[in-house]
Parts: sequence; C-alpha cells; structure tokens
Amino acid sequence: MRERFYRFMQGRYGNDQFNRFLMILALAAMVLSILWKPQLYLAALGFLGWGYYRMFSRKVYSRAMENQKYLTIREKVLCRLRRGKRELEQRKGYHIYKCPGCGQRVRIPRGKGKVEVHCPKCGKDFIKRS
Repeated sequence: MRERFYRFMQGRYGNDQFNRFLMILALAAMVLSILWKPQLYLAALGFLGWGYYRMFSRKVYSRAMENQKYLTIREKVLCRLRRGKRELEQRKGYHIYKCPGCGQRVRIPRGKGKVEVHCPKCGKDFIKRS
C-alpha cells in the first residue's frame, strides 16, 4: 500500500509551507464554525480543497511560485511584527520620531528636554522634546 501511494505521488507537488498554512486555516475555520458561525464551515472546506488541489497538482512550477509568493508575504508580516516588538521594548528608554523630510525613524533618549535631532539619512535638522 505504501509503495502504491509513493508511485501515485511521483510527479506531484506534495506538501509545503503554504499548504500547511491552508490546513491550519481550514482547522481554525472548522473550530470557529462549531463555536461561532456555521457558515465558516464552507470556508474551511474551501481551504481544505485548495490545499489538497495544490498537494496533488502536477504543475510543480506553478505551485512553487505560489509558495514563494506566500513566503515573501509571510516574511514581510513577520518583519513588521518583529520591528513593532523591538520598538515597544525600546519605548521605555527612548522616544522614536519620524523625520519630517524623509520619514526615517530616529531614536532619542528620554529625559533630555528639547533636543535638536539630525536625520542620518537626509541630513535635515528638527527639534523634538524627549
């Protein structure tokens, strides 16, 4: 039986990170459909079907491109979350301001009074209270 499944899967795409994400979405939608809105069950079946379609697809290049797009978007989201977490940790000892000229974030120590800030990116000077 195992050998038959192995031969069946030859030439097919298989599982990747995007499929795992779709399966987690399907599971979450099923749980929410039980607890909250029964209509989410259709969304869960859609995610599940999409995941299985991708898994058994023979269009390996197309599925790999979909996975690459997913990984790119995921990395952007994770990068924003990491930056937000880092800024929250730094807010105890620093004020973080945006340069009015270029939008660069500049970090100023707290408790220094009025400070003239020099933007390292564009060179513009502006005054802020720390």
